[in-house]
Amino acid sequence: MGRWEPGARERLVVAAVDLFGEQGYDATTIAQIAERAGVTKSTFFRHFPDKRELLVAGQDALCRLLAEGIADAPEGVTPLEAVAAGLERASNTMGPANRELGPRLKAAVASSTELQERDALKSVGLAAAMATALLTRGVPDPTAHLAAELGVLAFKRGYAEWSEGDHAAEDGLAKHAIAALDELRAASTSLG
Repeated sequence: MGRWEPGARERLVVAAVDLFGEQGYDATTIAQIAERAGVTKSTFFRHFPDKRELLVAGQDALCRLLAEGIADAPEGVTPLEAVAAGLERASNTMGPANRELGPRLKAAVASSTELQERDALKSVGLAAAMATALLTRGVPDPTAHLAAELGVLAFKRGYAEWSEGDHAAEDGLAKHAIAALDELRAASTSLG
């Protein structure tokens, strides 16, 4: 496959996740990732500053979609209903390739402290994007941040269930993320 073929960014992510799973994060080089993806090292560096950033590819788009969904939620909805709108907007862009990659990505992150730290930073970024969108709607600060954190937890739980579930099922991520948010909402009432 030539380096000019479309989808280089996506191929790089898949190649990295597979190599991290096969031989570990530390043992995987950028040259190996580029070779597996069918691109040159310079193509790699056009898309990513380092190999750690491969696992957060698409974070900016995900943050934008979550924030747009919250911003576009109808007036008068609760903060968690606005978060649900954000989760739905972002989740509806995830397709079979995202679902297929989920378990391999989870295994890669679990195998490396450095990747776990980067994954935690990704969660912080998602929460910040949702909190900012809620604050813009006029939601008070503590409520906006709590709702955003619940949104991140719901997205992660929903994604895990969806990606590890029956791939033959034609259910989308949104169904799982919204169900997770509903569970968290119910659980929060027992906190006292």
